[in-house]
Amino acid sequence: MCNRYETPEVWEVERFWHIGRHNQLSWPRQVFPRAPGPFIRRARDASGYERELVVGQWALIPWFAKTAKLTFSTNNARAEELAAKATFKDPWKRGQRCIIPAASFDEPNWESGKNQWWQFRRADGDPWGPAGLWSTWTDKATGEVHESYTMLTLNADHHPLMNRMHKPDPKLPPDQQDKRSVIPIELGDVDQWLAGTIEEAQQLLKLTPVEVFDAGPIMEPG
Repeated sequence: MCNRYETPEVWEVERFWHIGRHNQLSWPRQVFPRAPGPFIRRARDASGYERELVVGQWALIPWFAKTAKLTFSTNNARAEELAAKATFKDPWKRGQRCIIPAASFDEPNWESGKNQWWQFRRADGDPWGPAGLWSTWTDKATGEVHESYTMLTLNADHHPLMNRMHKPDPKLPPDQQDKRSVIPIELGDVDQWLAGTIEEAQQLLKLTPVEVFDAGPIMEPG
C-alpha cells in the first residue's frame, strides 16, 4: 500500500497525459491520505471520449457515507477485492477508473528491523500513473460536492523489489505476507484503462517489471 507520494507540476501532467492546457487547478506536491491530490478520468460531460484533470480527496468517499470525514481508511484498495468490497464495487462496476499522476511514491522498508523510507521513481524519468478509482459524493445537508479517489494495489509477495517493502507479519510465512504494490498504468494503456470494459481494465492489473524502477533509501538530512 502507499501512504504518501509526490505529484508532478500541473504543466507536466498536461503535457505527459495530453490534457489540454492552463488547467486552473492546484494541489500540494506531497500528498498524504485525506489530502487533496490530482487525478485523471474520462471527462464526465463530454459527448465523446476526452480526458479531464480533477482535484479531489485521496481517500474515496463511498455513496453510503454519512459524512465526508471518514472513520476508516480508503486511500488504497486491493485490486483483487474490487468487485466485492462495498466501498469500491460500485465505482468499479461503473467504470469510474482514473490515473493518479505521481512523480514518485514512498514505501517503508523494515529489513534493518526499523523503518527506512524508500523512494520510487521511474528509471526513464517519466512520471508514474498509478491506477485508481474515483467517486463523487454530495453532502445532503449542504449540497456540497466532494470529489475523491483511491489508489489500487496488488499482491507483490513474489515481486523481487516490492516484496521487500512494509513491515513483515511474523505470524505469516515469507511467501504469504500480502505485501502490496501500486499498479502503474503505462502511457499507451491509459485509454484502455479509462474507457475500456471491465474485462479490458482487468488485463492491466499487473505488477511493473523491476527494471522500470529507480528506487532506493531516502537519505535523511543531518
